[in-house]
Amino acid sequence: MRRSLRPIRFLALLGGALAFAGCGKPDSAPSTVAPPTKVEAPSAPSPVPPPVAILAAPAPAGPYKIGLVTGTVSQGEDEFRAAQKMAKKYPGVIAHVTYPDNFMNEQETTIAKVVELAHDPQVRAVIICQGVPGTIPAIQKAKEARPDCLFIVVEPHENPKDIAKNADLIFISNEMKRGRSIVGLAKKMGAKTFVHYSFPRHMSQEFLKSRADLMKSECETHGMTFAYVNAPDPMSDAGLPGAQQFILEDVPREVDRYGRDTAFFSTNCGMQEPLIRSALEEGAMFPEQCCPSPTHGYPGALGLKLEKDEAGDMTKIIAAIKAEIGKKGGAGRFATWQVPANMLLIEGCVELVRDACEAGQTSRAGFTKAVTDLKGVKSKLETICGKPVDLENYEGKTHYYLILIQSVIF
Repeated sequence: MRRSLRPIRFLALLGGALAFAGCGKPDSAPSTVAPPTKVEAPSAPSPVPPPVAILAAPAPAGPYKIGLVTGTVSQGEDEFRAAQKMAKKYPGVIAHVTYPDNFMNEQETTIAKVVELAHDPQVRAVIICQGVPGTIPAIQKAKEARPDCLFIVVEPHENPKDIAKNADLIFISNEMKRGRSIVGLAKKMGAKTFVHYSFPRHMSQEFLKSRADLMKSECETHGMTFAYVNAPDPMSDAGLPGAQQFILEDVPREVDRYGRDTAFFSTNCGMQEPLIRSALEEGAMFPEQCCPSPTHGYPGALGLKLEKDEAGDMTKIIAAIKAEIGKKGGAGRFATWQVPANMLLIEGCVELVRDACEAGQTSRAGFTKAVTDLKGVKSKLETICGKPVDLENYEGKTHYYLILIQSVIF
């Protein structure tokens, strides 16, 4: 007989990290899981500005700039912090703006911000991470004024083939390989069942649907049970608090049904903290987040108090996570990537653009030649993160890269 559901404790309002991504991409409502450190709270949705007038921009001359467009702290802390790091490293070179938290309903604001960056004649390239809906029309509109400006997109949400036609360089997590690696990691941990939480809006995205299908196939190959659970969409009437409460209530039900050797996965960023916390409390498993990163979900779920100088130190963060999970009896049953992919890719893209600018290769042809060298790009990323990086082209498109990073088991 299934035991009665324990009382569920509501969690305090999140101002902390929702990552990447590529994943169940960031959703617009703030999370309800308490953050590990104090961060700025998301502002109310900003009004849509009037359309930006498109005037012919003068030809670039003199010093160069690099535009960066990221989410806010509440929507993508990894990429926001990476942008801050680059702005500090290259003062006067980085022009950083954020897209709205409610990006689904404020696409015109995203478009306006990209166009405004590109209209500055000193901006030679605009890097957008994550490529939220509205990115493609933003690039198209910006090119009307700056056909010479380069556009780089990290973790695009829009159709892969359409983004490939509009951006000069694209990076996204290798979701098909992740479909195998995540299930394989769960099997290595001893999982007998794999529970996959998602909802129709995410399953309409090509990469996410194909990955879920592959996960099911991989579970069959490994003799594991695959269970798809339809969770509330955080952008529905219940909002993110309702989706998070569902996770807190459903994980114990699934463990009752399948046992503790159950691995949990969700496509939504806002569900990661309650999912990690509940899986740990139930003695279950958690092989990887939707947007794998040591900073995504773990600090908040574990109540880690990170000092200011530890915020970007992955070695210290990983050690702190491992120690806390060990204390709670979850050793060997939780994992993530060794470094945050979006942090790495923002830094890598900035360095690639700088290399091109310093070498005078800012024409589209010159830049394309420089960044379609797979071995060279792979070497650049591995030098930055100090870890092996699996990199390959998407469907033979030499400017479109799929990335995978090795996991660490806590």
